[in-house]
Amino acid sequence: MQWDSSLYQTRHDFVFKYGEGVLELLEPQNGERVLDVGCGTGELTARIAAAGARAVGLDSSPDMIAAARKRFADIEFVHADAADFAFDESFDAIFSNAALHWVKDREGAVACMARALKPGGRFVVEMGGRGNIAQLTAAIDAAVLAITGAHAEHGRYYPALGEYSALLEKYGVEVTGAWLFDRPTQLAEGSLGLRNWIAQFEREVLKDCTEAQRAAIDAAVEDALRDTLFSDGHWFADYRRLRIVARKI
Repeated sequence: MQWDSSLYQTRHDFVFKYGEGVLELLEPQNGERVLDVGCGTGELTARIAAAGARAVGLDSSPDMIAAARKRFADIEFVHADAADFAFDESFDAIFSNAALHWVKDREGAVACMARALKPGGRFVVEMGGRGNIAQLTAAIDAAVLAITGAHAEHGRYYPALGEYSALLEKYGVEVTGAWLFDRPTQLAEGSLGLRNWIAQFEREVLKDCTEAQRAAIDAAVEDALRDTLFSDGHWFADYRRLRIVARKI
């Protein structure tokens, strides 16, 4: 997945703003070492550091890591795959917000994170859960097929609560709390919100489309979803989130 860090910060800042609630579950402590997996442009990593923790941000996107390093020069940011990383020093806690559903090798990611945690270390994450953006995905799939003749490949992973809990426990990370819940989310820039969302989060799906095809897909998706996801001049994404709090045994 290719990311545009400037679009992420200006039009999709709801991603890290909603992550502030996940930080409350983490409760970063002064002096402890915390890894932020899928840190993006580093806003939440900086919040962890502001609590006194030794925060490290990790992301697979060079553009996101470059933006994070520019904004928060005193924090360590590492360019690495969430399913293929290792550190010499282990962590007291691992945090992740709105990132792990993009990782294709979900078991590899869990194995890496489990290895990186100290015994007793905390694991606090939020990601897309089963049923996340179901309406959006169905409308985009239909539009892409009708306009290009191709089947969209999104590359996302939205697990059920029990499914991801079982995967964590396979690697010695015991789940102590888990929630799967709906969170309809207002998109920025009013009537342009849905098009902006597609431009950022469906970049891989649309990378081979012509400009005319992209415009036709945007219009078709808007027509399909206007009655259910557009209200009072704003578009909404039908998000469904999975939150998990766990501890390494």
